[in-house]
Amino acid sequence: MSHISGLTFGTDRLHFISINLCFGHIKSVTLQKIIVLKTILLLGAGKSATVLIDYLLKESETNKWKFIIADANKEQILLKTNNSPFAEAVQIDITNNKQREKIIQRAHLVISMMPPALHFLVAKDCVEYRKHLLTASYLDNNIKSLRDEIAQRKLLFLCEIGLDPGIDHMSAMKIIDGIKAIGGTIRSFKSHCGGLVAPESDDNPWHYKISWNPRNVVMAGKGGAEYKLNNSVYHKGYDELFKNCSQINIEGLGNLAVYPNRDSLSYIPVYKLDKVDTFIRTTLRYPSFCEGWNAIVQAGLANDVDEINTTKLTFAKWSAAIIAFVNDNNKLMLQFLGLFDETLVPASAKTSADVLQYLLENKLAMQPSDKDMIVMLHEIEYAVSDKIIKIESNLIVKGEDNLRTAMAKTVGLPLGIAAKLILNGSIQLTGLYIPIIKEIYEPLLKELEINDIRFSERHL
Repeated sequence: MSHISGLTFGTDRLHFISINLCFGHIKSVTLQKIIVLKTILLLGAGKSATVLIDYLLKESETNKWKFIIADANKEQILLKTNNSPFAEAVQIDITNNKQREKIIQRAHLVISMMPPALHFLVAKDCVEYRKHLLTASYLDNNIKSLRDEIAQRKLLFLCEIGLDPGIDHMSAMKIIDGIKAIGGTIRSFKSHCGGLVAPESDDNPWHYKISWNPRNVVMAGKGGAEYKLNNSVYHKGYDELFKNCSQINIEGLGNLAVYPNRDSLSYIPVYKLDKVDTFIRTTLRYPSFCEGWNAIVQAGLANDVDEINTTKLTFAKWSAAIIAFVNDNNKLMLQFLGLFDETLVPASAKTSADVLQYLLENKLAMQPSDKDMIVMLHEIEYAVSDKIIKIESNLIVKGEDNLRTAMAKTVGLPLGIAAKLILNGSIQLTGLYIPIIKEIYEPLLKELEINDIRFSERHL
């Protein structure tokens, strides 16, 4: 007996046609249409995820996508989604293999906003269950080890797609590719970026408030920095980064301090600038910040390795080593943090870095009406037709309040836009990437401009 089945799709219903060749009978049964929704999974709903969640809620409604948000704190998710019918809040322990694997299997595309050390757990599952993955974090060797499997399974893993790294890569490569297209040779590349407090909310001697993960603030610079300046390679340790920081002028803001950011040298081949004389990526701060933070570094107060005994330990006793580094410029700043208070440090602190983080979170917290500010500046010098030309490309973004911050906007929107472009087929790449190629940066920068993230350029 032969039997042929076929499916035909209408707009609202699915028709199942069954043909029995032996008896010549044709039966048509109308069933409800089966719709397979594209599903985005966001892992992590912390400080930098607020604007990303807003964006993907809107896009999920428009595109009829399923949007799952998973975090250790379900209440935090619900506060940011306002019980939207287009979002599903899931409480999860990301280190629990069964929980993590189960939820990743439900997605078409995964965005990880977890701490960088946890990305590899997520990445391995995404490879196993054939899911695309986006992160705003630096591409590390663990993720690189999955490169062949990612390519073989025709997946797209896109890392460094946030602010810094992320928007800096895209905006810089657009300029670099443009210069090369007219036969120019780039001699110097300097890229500066920082998350700062907006001038109207600047009311403390540090001229700084925390708009992102406070642990990252404590740990910034721990690995030192490497860069190239006037054809010489420099290596700076953590204890040197904040000493005598250079300054640059930002139009409308005045002078800001810069200190080298991580390993600039590794990006020279990535940007294909092997003949460049200068290549440096820096972090921007107000000048006073470097003065105060240098004292903290020299006193070892950011130590996250050695355990401390908090029994009867006061802030003054904990910070006693800093006395040798107090001067007229930083004394008020250190006092403001509470380093010299005779109250007890938190009993839960395990290391000195924990104590420091507690102080930063309490003393440099953004208030509900506070605004933060992202500042980025590319300085690029190139030669063409016997002329030396300098381009300055500048970005300033201000936040709305202490939740929808400039940091959350500039980290989250590139991730959200990339997710949309992948799911709607505008980006069809497979493999492991950071956003340095036209197929990625052109459509992303175009939509970032629609969302008021745009650069202004001047040629000198």
